[in-house]
Amino acid sequence: MPRRVTEALYSWEEAGALAKDRTRWRIIPASIWWSAEFGALRYGSPELHEMLADYMYSQSPEVDMVKVSFHFVRGRNLKKFASTIINFMGKCYPGEDDLAIARAILMYLSLGNLRDANKLMDEVETEMQLKHLDFPQSELMQFVNYLSLTLQRDALPLFNMLRQNYKSSIDRDPLFNELLDEVAKKFYGVQRKSPLQGMFGDIFKMMGGE
Repeated sequence: MPRRVTEALYSWEEAGALAKDRTRWRIIPASIWWSAEFGALRYGSPELHEMLADYMYSQSPEVDMVKVSFHFVRGRNLKKFASTIINFMGKCYPGEDDLAIARAILMYLSLGNLRDANKLMDEVETEMQLKHLDFPQSELMQFVNYLSLTLQRDALPLFNMLRQNYKSSIDRDPLFNELLDEVAKKFYGVQRKSPLQGMFGDIFKMMGGE
């Protein structure tokens, strides 16, 4: 969307007020759809995605990190996203903090965005070091790291081998296999056997992902 159109819809003062107003925030999803439909950016205004992600995380009684991450990966504020992930990790059940990181990385990769996936990982690691927090050491994190390296090459057989070898870790979240199917499509041209299902599929199609 041209900047002048975005500014006409929302001044930053309006945006701040909108994010705090529980009765008016619902206009943001419609505005995102409008900006995707008629603007220059496929997924709509990054600023609106960031605003909605921040609102969902800070104001929702029960945080749905899938939805929060969905919007953050369509924004541009990697530092804010990393801080949100780390904050959420502090609220997770023991042993589930790595899921939040992996989900975010796989969502970037499902959009074909390897650059920001790597940048987000760096941001999370750096901020955790500064806060003297332990970065999760798990097979799932190993998989994500190996996956990022694999996607830098034309290596579909290695991609498939990684999925098989780390199947038990991937299966910890049903969404991961859906995202990996989309990664295979984006990076290697592998056509999906079935469309994305459930909530994520509905949102993904609405925002032009398929």
